[in-house]
Amino acid sequence: MKLLGILGIGMTALILSGQVAGQQLAKSGTISVHTGWKDTGVAIETADKRMQGQGMVTGISFNDKGSGPLHQGPANCSYTFMAVEGNGKNKGFCAFGDVDGDRIFTDFSGTAAPDGQGSGTNEIVGGTGKYTGIQGSGPWKCKYVGRNGESHCSQQFNYRLP
Repeated sequence: MKLLGILGIGMTALILSGQVAGQQLAKSGTISVHTGWKDTGVAIETADKRMQGQGMVTGISFNDKGSGPLHQGPANCSYTFMAVEGNGKNKGFCAFGDVDGDRIFTDFSGTAAPDGQGSGTNEIVGGTGKYTGIQGSGPWKCKYVGRNGESHCSQQFNYRLP
């Protein structure tokens, strides 16, 4: 009986998540998500107190509303950076996905501080599926939270669709 209850709860959750995932996206609005990342980057010291590097971050995003666009979807970014005395600039490209497999692509830039915090802007450069033709931009803010490449970011996408 417990097994049937667990299966019933699982099927209900699956049906409800499919309904949320398959919803139409408004023609314009704001999507706010937070993402947990794992960073696999490398850096070199190019001169005294100067560094540069590159890498990839992989994670999962959660819509701040607890459901909706990009909720529980994969997120992947590639980046490059340079820093002088711990203060740096970064640049890169990201793909934010949803459970349907649709994606939003961004071109980002920003700054980083010695305390592990960074912020900047995502420029939306395209999308697939329900995000085809999407345009817009929005701020991002990140903080390293561990010693092994763990970080947390908040992103906001102010968008419009054709």
